[in-house]
Amino acid sequence: MATEPKIICNNIWKVFGPNPERTMREMDRSLTRAEVQEQTGHVVGVKDVSFSVDPGETFVVMGLSGSGKSTLVRCLSRLIDPTEGQVLIDGKDITTVSHSELKDLRRHKLAMVFQHFGLFPHRKVIDNVAYGLEVRGEGRKQRYEKAMEIIDLVGLEGWADHYPRELSGGMQQRVGLARAMAVEPEILLFDEPFSALDPLIRREMQDELLDLQARLKKTMVFITHDFLEAIKMGDHIMIMRDGAISQMGTPEEIVANPADKYVADFTEDVPRYKVLSAGKVMRPVSNHVVKSGEPSVLMSAKIDGLIDIVADTDEPVAVVDGQGSVQGVIDRSIVMKSMKGSF
Repeated sequence: MATEPKIICNNIWKVFGPNPERTMREMDRSLTRAEVQEQTGHVVGVKDVSFSVDPGETFVVMGLSGSGKSTLVRCLSRLIDPTEGQVLIDGKDITTVSHSELKDLRRHKLAMVFQHFGLFPHRKVIDNVAYGLEVRGEGRKQRYEKAMEIIDLVGLEGWADHYPRELSGGMQQRVGLARAMAVEPEILLFDEPFSALDPLIRREMQDELLDLQARLKKTMVFITHDFLEAIKMGDHIMIMRDGAISQMGTPEEIVANPADKYVADFTEDVPRYKVLSAGKVMRPVSNHVVKSGEPSVLMSAKIDGLIDIVADTDEPVAVVDGQGSVQGVIDRSIVMKSMKGSF
């Protein structure tokens, strides 16, 4: 049975200026951001954006600075209110709920991790992590027990009684992540959480979050300007430009078929063989028979994991679906072409 999306955004607009509602009523909605600003003096931050996120999915929103991605994620949590459109969480439009209902949503269902950590410098790590539980009214013993559990989970054992200034940037971001996770939210929103970190620490944090996600299966919306980070973290990616959607799809779909030059520029330096699957590059066949002892690979297998397999045989290797039925074959030439970016 198909599951309902956890998050649905319908035609979200965010217009900044003195009279955004009137501007929305009167403006030609086909105009570009620059044309709207020139004609009305208002800035379109988000332009008619619609998408959905399934339970347990990591949905990445990316684009250059000013593309509207951070404005969009703030609309999801109603840190800012959309000018027009719906944000449905579990089927309920949160753009229409009261302040008390919104407060309850943020305390129990939704949490956010920011780029610059947002830690309280005068509070120890354990008190930072336990803050959401404290706001929720939980007792000291209960919230400390939960905070210690999450501190261990994110790899900060032994640091509970230290202050943020005593931690590295990567450790501070772990505290920010732990604070968000301590309230056991169903949805986590990340606004460029690793962009302030050094490259090595950044990769370590990406791997850590992927490991946590594999175990906890939270619904995540992840904002980034880094395409390599997007394809590493995301089940689906939405690329934005000037407040609007340029392309949306799986990492493989976007790398294999960029919609325009703007998207193609992001994909240009991506090692395609790390993203493309056997099913995407295989040569379709209908009559290949897998012999006993002959290797076969799944359609979903990434090309970089198949190099050794095709290197050890002169024969085509069968590509099978989840039921074991042969859908095509790959060989050395196909793998070499994918490594050169010929697909």
